[in-house]
Amino acid sequence: MLKIGVGPSSSHTLGPWRAVQRWLAELAEAGVLDRVERVQIHLYGSLALTGRGHCTDQAVWLALLGHDPVTIEVERIGETVAALRADRQLRLGGRAVPFDPEADTVFHPAERLPGHANGMTCVAVVDGAERASTYYSVGGGFVVAEGEARAQAAGIRLPRPAQVPAEMLEHCREADCRIADSVWENERAWRTDDEIRERLRALWAVMREGVFRGCHTEGVLPGGLGVERRAAGINRRLLPDDDAQTSAEWIAAIRGRPFSFKQTLQWVSAFALAVNEENANLGRVVTAPTNGAAGVIPAVLFYLVCFSDEEVTEEQVLDFLLVAGEVGTFFKKGATISAAMGGCQAEVGVSSAMAAAALCEAEGGTPAQAFQAAEIAMEHHLGMTCDPVAGLVQIPCIERNTMGAVKAINAAELALAGAPDRAKVSLDAVIRTLRETAEGMSDRFKETSQGGLATNVSVRFTEC
Repeated sequence: MLKIGVGPSSSHTLGPWRAVQRWLAELAEAGVLDRVERVQIHLYGSLALTGRGHCTDQAVWLALLGHDPVTIEVERIGETVAALRADRQLRLGGRAVPFDPEADTVFHPAERLPGHANGMTCVAVVDGAERASTYYSVGGGFVVAEGEARAQAAGIRLPRPAQVPAEMLEHCREADCRIADSVWENERAWRTDDEIRERLRALWAVMREGVFRGCHTEGVLPGGLGVERRAAGINRRLLPDDDAQTSAEWIAAIRGRPFSFKQTLQWVSAFALAVNEENANLGRVVTAPTNGAAGVIPAVLFYLVCFSDEEVTEEQVLDFLLVAGEVGTFFKKGATISAAMGGCQAEVGVSSAMAAAALCEAEGGTPAQAFQAAEIAMEHHLGMTCDPVAGLVQIPCIERNTMGAVKAINAAELALAGAPDRAKVSLDAVIRTLRETAEGMSDRFKETSQGGLATNVSVRFTEC
């Protein structure tokens, strides 16, 4: 559920990037990659309608050039794309292949493939004949091929399997343990404790550096909207003598100052803004569960780290991420985490629920209270549309992350103050409601830029 990637979108950038990588690997496995004469990428549905604003085309090109979203130098993306436009050539299987990035990336905004709103077909000419493969970017960077069932771990038997929150809650009751403890047990079915910690530390490092970088970078975001970066300005007002050279020094400086409630609220907003401003600038972020909602979980985790009475340990940070990820899986399995299928309720709403549960348990809440926190957070995002202005992840996306973070904190506190056994709405029920709401929502409000703010704010997209 939590992946390292490049902005601005998990479904429109990371997903297509991974789809092209998979396609090239399949061509290589078939022994034909070194015989490819031409390639074309066709984008459909939401990928076509908002693909340029979400840099889908650039993600596809970078994948064709052999770059990976986890390791690419994000500062060099612009010059890499410019070089491809000038050279109009790829190297596939050691062979030079002509490729015009503009002409060979074909947008089909009026067509939608049957499997999902985010569909794409990769076409290769091999020995004079076309070979086509279709993939769907189903949200959060996950990709499935045409006719393929959703990816599942074959042969893995989890000690505490759970398709819905109620099943995980029962495991926790039987074992008298936290959600984090049960998730650790399940993760051990795939990897060792050291491997689990290594991967979680990598996620936390990207989150931490993204917040730090975003709170120390000013300027105007690309795309033509003229949106100014605000996180650095808030940081400068709240910490006027900031001279931190590392994220660790900066966190220590924040922890070392007494801040009012109003200032704490401003910090939470700054943390969320920072990540999503980085995301909108093709920066490296953690898909949590999507790039469009990437700022919520880091903001709430920073709130925990910076403003807890006691210093938060690394183990608590890792547990926070495990709980957040587990809650995200329930939404993915029971509803959707794709804005193209369910609107922003499926992105910022889900991320808020994930963060709320993780914060609640980190602050001493029971598993039942943690799931109640997730329910509260999600309940108050139901019906939220995805209406990106000019197809970019800037308006209203960036500010929505601040709202999702604040709602998550409030939901956690409400759950800690309440009695979940007397709650009228369960997390299972709200996940079902999300699915039903998504199914009933007009496609105009599902990441198409054909409704809502996208049609009432007059701006013109230029380029990512």
